[in-house]
Amino acid sequence: MVIGSEQEQGTTVMDQVGPYIIGHVSNSDQSHPIFHFPTIFGIDMSVTKHVLMLWIVAFVVSLSVIIPIRKYIRQTSYNPSKASSAIEAIVQFIRDSIVSPNVGPKWVNTWTPLVLTFFFFILFANGIGMIPIFDLLGIINKFSHSSFIDSLLHGGATATGNFHVTAGLASITFFAIIIAGTKAHGFINHWKNLVPHGLAWPVYIILIPIELMGMIVKPFALTMRLAANMTGGHIAILALLSLMAIFAEIFQSTVAGIGVALISVPMATAISGLEIIVVLVQAYVFTLLTAVFIGMAINVHH
Repeated sequence: MVIGSEQEQGTTVMDQVGPYIIGHVSNSDQSHPIFHFPTIFGIDMSVTKHVLMLWIVAFVVSLSVIIPIRKYIRQTSYNPSKASSAIEAIVQFIRDSIVSPNVGPKWVNTWTPLVLTFFFFILFANGIGMIPIFDLLGIINKFSHSSFIDSLLHGGATATGNFHVTAGLASITFFAIIIAGTKAHGFINHWKNLVPHGLAWPVYIILIPIELMGMIVKPFALTMRLAANMTGGHIAILALLSLMAIFAEIFQSTVAGIGVALISVPMATAISGLEIIVVLVQAYVFTLLTAVFIGMAINVHH
């Protein structure tokens, strides 16, 4: 991490740390597009950093998961590779341990593809965000001053740390819940099943708004949980590493910065190790909650 000196910006390190961290974890926006495209129906179609990252994730998922599976299916003899065996184990685990217990055996084959897509997409998106690609590009840009690299440095390092991305994923879950309930019970009965039957009508005046609000809270919780967890670790790491420059400036001593580094660097390394676990856990939690919410729409218990 490189924080400009007081002479570079005319401000202190303390003044620069906050904006640096915020800039490192914030959502990418249209003010720093990577590729310029025209505006269509009032929507700027330019490609930002996180849109590019989503394309990369989709490509990597296709290369690592979809293509090996299609190749495995076409085989005439059962001779799976190590990669195919690993993917098969993950698919069976998600189908048998997550989807089936929640949606039931009748609907397991209907909703397993969606849940698997969520798992692999979020897992790879989280994992790619852990690779310090943009930190290396930032160092290179100190010498090359490339406008293309500069556009890649605006916004967080993880696409799933962007609330717009997680809101998009959660919106798919929201509509999947409605579709699942409609397929299982019919459109009218799905909405009727939101509240228990046989209650006094004044109770419904309270229950109906609560249940409708609950429908919105579910995707909102998915949005906030994934984005906040993927952002929080990066903020903690950057804050710890920033302590070196802050203490060096406060005490006007390089030795003070090195002394703090003996504590902050191991702590940042430990948090980075925990982030690897978070990458897997958050993909699992999102897919689990998606399966639970879909199962609640299918298996109504009133």
